[in-house]
Amino acid sequence: MSEEHYLELCDNPVQFENASSVNNVFFDEANKQVFAVRSGGATGVVVKGPDDKSSVAFRMDDKGEVKCIKFSFGNKILAVQRTSKSVEFINFIPDLLHLEYSQECKTKNASILGFCWTSWNEIVFITDQGIEFYQVLPDKRSLKLQKSQSINVNWYMYCPVTSVILLSTTVQGNVLQPFFFKNGTMSKMSKFEIELPIVPKPAKLSLSERDIAMVTIYGQLYVRYLKHHSRTLNNPGAEVILYHLPRDGTCKKMHVLKLNTTGKFALNVVDNLVVVHHQSSQTSMIFDIKLRDTEGTLNIHQPVLPARSIHPYKIPLTGPAAVTTPTPVPCELYSSTWSVFQPDIIISASEVLNGSDKGNLSVIATVFDKLNQVYKEYLEAEQSYPVAGETGQSRGNPAQKRPVRTQAVIDQSDMYTHVLSVFTEKKDVSHKFIIAVLMEYIRSLNQFQITVQHYLYELVLKTLVHHNLFYMLHQFLQYHVLSDSKPLACLLLSLESTYPPAHQLSLDMLKRLSMSNDEIVEVLLSKQQVLGALRFIRGVGGHDNISARKFLDAARQTREEMLFYTIFRFFEQRNQRLRGSPHFTPGEHCEEHVAYFKHIFGGEALMKLTAS
Repeated sequence: MSEEHYLELCDNPVQFENASSVNNVFFDEANKQVFAVRSGGATGVVVKGPDDKSSVAFRMDDKGEVKCIKFSFGNKILAVQRTSKSVEFINFIPDLLHLEYSQECKTKNASILGFCWTSWNEIVFITDQGIEFYQVLPDKRSLKLQKSQSINVNWYMYCPVTSVILLSTTVQGNVLQPFFFKNGTMSKMSKFEIELPIVPKPAKLSLSERDIAMVTIYGQLYVRYLKHHSRTLNNPGAEVILYHLPRDGTCKKMHVLKLNTTGKFALNVVDNLVVVHHQSSQTSMIFDIKLRDTEGTLNIHQPVLPARSIHPYKIPLTGPAAVTTPTPVPCELYSSTWSVFQPDIIISASEVLNGSDKGNLSVIATVFDKLNQVYKEYLEAEQSYPVAGETGQSRGNPAQKRPVRTQAVIDQSDMYTHVLSVFTEKKDVSHKFIIAVLMEYIRSLNQFQITVQHYLYELVLKTLVHHNLFYMLHQFLQYHVLSDSKPLACLLLSLESTYPPAHQLSLDMLKRLSMSNDEIVEVLLSKQQVLGALRFIRGVGGHDNISARKFLDAARQTREEMLFYTIFRFFEQRNQRLRGSPHFTPGEHCEEHVAYFKHIFGGEALMKLTAS
């Protein structure tokens, strides 16, 4: 099996890294989003989506451990579960307040096992006593119960492609009850039973959700069951059993895929082919259910080809300058770090920057170029399709489908969240090498004309500051190695106490971004840089026309009394110079601040009227 085949089998991998600062990582199969959650004072969340448009970062109040977190379609509403009794919601819709609201499950004494979004404003709570289907009303910050169903639930799974939820019921868990959701309705489908392996008495088996998945093959929905036979019997080897689950009618056992071996397996569906990876033998088997040996109701399938190993893939030690060295770096296949999600996602924790044997820079450059070449091709393909929500899609006029990923696509948000941000925190790597790797990735993005996101530049800046490389920082900014952006300029403002020239570097950047003087003042005040804003406006000669109240408001918000005193005194002196009196006029609406000044410093501290 070739390298290209491997990339197709491992379609859309995501790189996971256990950073010490990240408490939990969640993967939402419906939106193909990774949530990296970090707690401490406030809960910071970085969300990686299949493209930069669906990647966001934000903070929430820390109200306890996050058990589950998912966006609705289009990133319109965020749902967060912290307890077994309720789910909290935050609107991310423009013009609506980002205030939290919550919904408790209606069933008394029930515990929420999880939830699934079935549309941008419809959500299903799955509890241990049934399911509850809600419509979310973001403008009213409330939920409306549409329908509920009582049933004992062991575990559940959701297929976002077909909007079907599967519930495991009964003591052994092998009676499955599916529900279908469409256009605000919930329909109960026919329940069915999974045949468990026969075991010697008194032992009893129960159905594990690890062995069950819902997959779509040739346009039909199947429940896939990985059946392991008992080791104490004449073991024929494991089997993959496919139960056809039609929208109407009963679920039937349709296909049996003979694996003819035992052990640990990972399964994917790629181009309607079922691919079974066997870890201990490090081989893969391919099945095509359209190839039938019989015309009966139950079809028995053998692999279409003998089990074959994925062809070993080695990264050549050749960089952009075609520098060659003797030993290629092998890529680990059939790794124990693999985690498989349906239908075609493999997540691996391995990466070339990990471990004690660091690849040299030319190898890393080659890896970056390979990743970004595929990334660029995917971006170009996606740009030819309308973005969901911009084409007037409705239930009667569904949006055109996005292009399907036929190769692994790792975007800059992936690299930032799971690789580069973690790599910069490594203690056993020299800071020069860390910075070189960051700049090499930025070089590769530029080479493929991919717009570099500001958070990568911010990572470079923070790394330089952490290692006190201010001279290099100054050069990077002076020669525009780091592209100008408002977030980067704001970050520079926060460095003034550590590196005083950063203030002027920030102002220069804001000016290059064609921001007006008033806009620059607003940015400085929003970052509580009140004195910096005052120095800037004096430097451009606009201090006689600025609003005293705006600056006094900002100074009050810092809760620094002496800063407020300084700003108040400045405007008293300005009043004296312009009008011959230090007092504020009624039109300036500063009465509240005058009263506050008297309260803190006493009326005698007010500037006295002097003769002109």
